[in-house]
Amino acid sequence: MDLGTFSISLAVKDLGASKSFYEKLGFTVFAGDASQNWLIMKNGDHVIGLFQGMFDQNILTFNPGWDSNAQKLESFTDVRELQRQLKANGVQFQQEADESSSGPAHFVIVDPDGNPILFDQHV
Repeated sequence: MDLGTFSISLAVKDLGASKSFYEKLGFTVFAGDASQNWLIMKNGDHVIGLFQGMFDQNILTFNPGWDSNAQKLESFTDVRELQRQLKANGVQFQQEADESSSGPAHFVIVDPDGNPILFDQHV
């Protein structure tokens, strides 16, 4: 099962302090808008999102259809197909994608420890 590019979305208290900290670990700003309280940072193929005031806890994120540089892949498993496969495996959903749609969509599942996992397709 190809889940897409992985990143972690961090719920941060102070965007500037978090940005500075991760820069010390070699991360650089890749995308985002600090005036809107979010930044995407990269170190090689490692991607983290910093989000201030947008959600309560960290979120594991998969992006079907993107490579680690947020470039569209020629071939990928659509988020709705991933949803169908996970449903067939008995996974429960917190939020579902509309399976009759096409293009961008997302769904959310939660692991046994309460960690949300977002599948977010932008293409």
